Amino acid sequence: MAVTKLHSISDSVCGSLEYIVDGNKTRGHSLVESFMCETEPVRAAAEFRAVRERFGTGRSTTKAQHIIQSFAPNEVTPEQAMEIAQELCHRLLKEQYQYIIAVHTDHDHTHAHIIVNNTNYITGRTFETEHNQGKKKDRAWAEVRRISDELCKENNLSVIEHPEEVKGKSHWEWDMNRQGLSWKAKLKYAIDQVVKESDDFADFLLKCAENGILVYYNPEHTIDLKFMLAEQKERNPRAKMTRAKTLGWFYETEQIKSRIIHYKNAMEYKTKARIIRVPVQAEENKFIRDSIDRSNMKLTSKAMNILAKYGVTAEEANAAAVEAYGERITLVGEMNQISEEIKKREQQLIWLRTYQNAKPFHDHYMSLKGRKQKKYADQFDAELYRYSATESELKKAFPKKIPTVEQLEKHIAKLRGKLNNMNTKYDALDQKSRELSEASREIEEFLRLEQSRDRQKKINRGVLE
Repeated sequence: MAVTKLHSISDSVCGSLEYIVDGNKTRGHSLVESFMCETEPVRAAAEFRAVRERFGTGRSTTKAQHIIQSFAPNEVTPEQAMEIAQELCHRLLKEQYQYIIAVHTDHDHTHAHIIVNNTNYITGRTFETEHNQGKKKDRAWAEVRRISDELCKENNLSVIEHPEEVKGKSHWEWDMNRQGLSWKAKLKYAIDQVVKESDDFADFLLKCAENGILVYYNPEHTIDLKFMLAEQKERNPRAKMTRAKTLGWFYETEQIKSRIIHYKNAMEYKTKARIIRVPVQAEENKFIRDSIDRSNMKLTSKAMNILAKYGVTAEEANAAAVEAYGERITLVGEMNQISEEIKKREQQLIWLRTYQNAKPFHDHYMSLKGRKQKKYADQFDAELYRYSATESELKKAFPKKIPTVEQLEKHIAKLRGKLNNMNTKYDALDQKSRELSEASREIEEFLRLEQSRDRQKKINRGVLE
């Protein structure tokens, strides 16, 4: 079985259609079907309106009906959900109403949206007249639920009971927040620790399980990586895994891979130019001995130049390398915030351009009255919806004053410039960390060999004496 909802649409049919057929929710529009109309929102809304004007009485303010059918997580495939939704429309509407079905896969629970024209194109009657009269048990919402239940029983599906319980926070999450330790913060900390211990991404996935992190990884999916703390699942069996993207750019697949590589290079750096070890027979050959000494002196000289470059002593080199690495990690967090800010502003820029293009339609609509205004609203439904929707979002983002396109473009350019400067600083810190690590190890190895050689000389003198 499935949970069903039904509500009427009195404002913008086009806006509602644009929402349900969104390619990001419907696998690139592959999970969209229609009956007696096109699937493109603007044209479908116009076809709905043509039927209402030709066959309807014009007395109802309701333009369409919106049915939602939600299935339990992992219980049906999107294709099965589409088949069930189509059969629901067949039994409920009997091929007398235009409708569009869109199955959404952007949540763990697959769900179908159905938008139905409010006017029967055969009888001219409204949906309310034919389906929403009489006792409660005979009204549309009850009829939709009954048919949906029948279909789900036929397909051996279960019921999503008390769907409202999945909203809000679990008691465990509330308690973590109360202590200042949200589960997301705890999860991010746990992932950070595993990153430090991992040899590569495959090793990271294995170590997650060992460190109490449930992980889902499928490189073929758009949403390829999800996490959850095992203790969270134990406390709340209904809890869902969190997308890596939700935790932040720093926790997405490619960034985790990059972090593992950088961390290993800084903390477990293997020197490219190794100190030449002296073989036993070389002690007896002065020519070989001098050649090796010259090579070692050259390497040590390079290490000393690196120390001079950064103004640190041999004793300070390792600590300075670790400090540079720590600064680089902090910088990555700041770069993450700037990147998210740029993404947010770029989305607002899209809204702003749409808002400016649709504003003339809104202004003309406001200049009209009565039937002229209503007729204009029906004719330019899509443009008026876009104006209303983008204005609402822009006022949330800019409560004091909505900027111009030029102002927002300049702000985005400034953020990109700041990010570029931070990238330059990141590269410098990365180089500093690597070079100091290399220099520190070379000098330590050189000193160790020199001490070993001195001990050997003393032993030889003792033997000779």
